[in-house]
Amino acid sequence: MSDPLVVFENVVKRFGEFVAVEKMNLDIQQGEFLALMGPSGCGKTTTLRMLAGLEQPSEGEIRLAGQVMNDVKPHERDTPLVWQSLALFPFLNARENVEFGLKMRGLDAASRKAKALNWLDRLGLADFAERPVDQLSGGQRQRVALARALVTEPQILLLDEPLSALDAHLVIRMQGELTKLQRELGITFVYVTHSQSEAFAMADRVVIMGDGVIAQTGAAREIYRAPANRFVAEFVGRNNILAGKVTSQVKTAATIETPAGKFKVNIPKARSFSRGDRLSFAISADLVHLSDKNPRGDNVVPCTLISEEFVGSVITLFLESADGTEFKAQIQERELADIDLKSGSTLYLSWPAASAHVLED
Repeated sequence: MSDPLVVFENVVKRFGEFVAVEKMNLDIQQGEFLALMGPSGCGKTTTLRMLAGLEQPSEGEIRLAGQVMNDVKPHERDTPLVWQSLALFPFLNARENVEFGLKMRGLDAASRKAKALNWLDRLGLADFAERPVDQLSGGQRQRVALARALVTEPQILLLDEPLSALDAHLVIRMQGELTKLQRELGITFVYVTHSQSEAFAMADRVVIMGDGVIAQTGAAREIYRAPANRFVAEFVGRNNILAGKVTSQVKTAATIETPAGKFKVNIPKARSFSRGDRLSFAISADLVHLSDKNPRGDNVVPCTLISEEFVGSVITLFLESADGTEFKAQIQERELADIDLKSGSTLYLSWPAASAHVLED
């Protein structure tokens, strides 16, 4: 593999006594679409701002294409940032907004106009070049902001929750446009978001952050199906998380006693447990089977239906076992045709041992 485009080496960022980013070590490859995701205050935006030069590391190094960037001013970096607010100039039209960065670099008027029009055309805005930005739709303004960032042809583009202000249907459309654009250009994208759907739909690799540290890095499917720890399991997807003591283990299968009952779990080959050890595991809500009749066998929990969330063809049911443990089941709407759903009714959740994922505590 070639040398990474961006390297964070033991990077720490403090604001007074508060540590926003703690000992970050992260490589970002040339041409990669990387998403930084996590709850508010986890350090993801601070990380992006350090890469943009808007904040300086308290410790460690940030390198871009081999050059240490710690003390390089923002305007001296080739790291354009698309803001959540877009930060377009309201007194300029679309073309003039796109030209602005080129004007600051001293490019002559004819050349910057040609470049701006070319990028507006590539982003489907050729007919709107002379229109004031306050007369453009949200999606059109988003593309103007992208054109303004890309017109300088940077190696890397930074995006700070750029779709958060758009309507839901525009978010889906812009996800497709951003992914297509990144693939065509081969530019490295570093994308900050709190939205799982955005990160998982677009990124080659996702970095989950919590309390200033990286909790897990990997492809979307890997993180969704195999969260590294309880924090990631709670943050990503709709996971049911149970914890208890190991009562027995036969080869790679262990029985775990929890407040909600006894359950069998497949143990990874690299790990072993003894009787009495504490163990946590997660079962994704979409891997849970739902029935109004007791299916018998292992890993069955009788629950009371509390509420439901209907989103198109998918329904998420929220249930509670006798001890008060909360469960979630995510199923297709058509699967409920033969199940009598009434608030307070008893339903049975079940899953195979192989569907449970053992967590690192």
